[in-house]
Amino acid sequence: MSTTSTPSTASAASAPVLPAALLCDMDGTLVDTERDWLATLAELLTAHGAAADDTALRPFAGLPLEDAAALVAERTGLPADSTADQLGEAFLARVRAGVTVQPGALPLLDGARALGIPVALVTASERVVADLVLDTLGHHRFTCSIAHGEAPHGKPHPAPYLTAARRLGVPPEDCVALEDTPTGAASALAAGCRVVAVPTVPGIQEGPRTFVVSSLTQVDLTRLPPAR
Repeated sequence: MSTTSTPSTASAASAPVLPAALLCDMDGTLVDTERDWLATLAELLTAHGAAADDTALRPFAGLPLEDAAALVAERTGLPADSTADQLGEAFLARVRAGVTVQPGALPLLDGARALGIPVALVTASERVVADLVLDTLGHHRFTCSIAHGEAPHGKPHPAPYLTAARRLGVPPEDCVALEDTPTGAASALAAGCRVVAVPTVPGIQEGPRTFVVSSLTQVDLTRLPPAR
């Protein structure tokens, strides 16, 4: 009996296993707004006598607005509700002034579309911020988007990524999430996704379902490593 593969068999064997969907964090991952977010926090903390160096700011990376405001209130004694309003308005003003798209982001999104991979935006930012950034990135590049408050819980809870996968009609374990912070990576991993991380702050470790790269330009959706 011959063991030579037929052309169709060989082609099937060599075909890449693509993710069922690409689930993308926004701030710091697709656009360079994580820096704006941390700068907004640093200004408020400094104005009220709290530490605002890199170590002090690290826990805020990737946090939803209310959680960040609660942490600011804990450190400064400011009321959490008014702090959330102040942070939200200041960050929104920075985003309105313009955002920088991260290197490789648009080619990666366009590549996913060309491969037939649906893309969801999964962000801890408010809807008004997400829509402003989508105006820059192009709404047509996303099948759906999940902003803060549109899932039962925020990151690091798995709910945002589970909600995105459910809207796309795909199993979360077959999805790849793009993240830049430990908070976001924890959310995606808890949902069952594989994570490709482009860290903007320390704390994301390589693991069985976590792969760390230095730039989105290094991400090839046809050559993603399998979960180990």
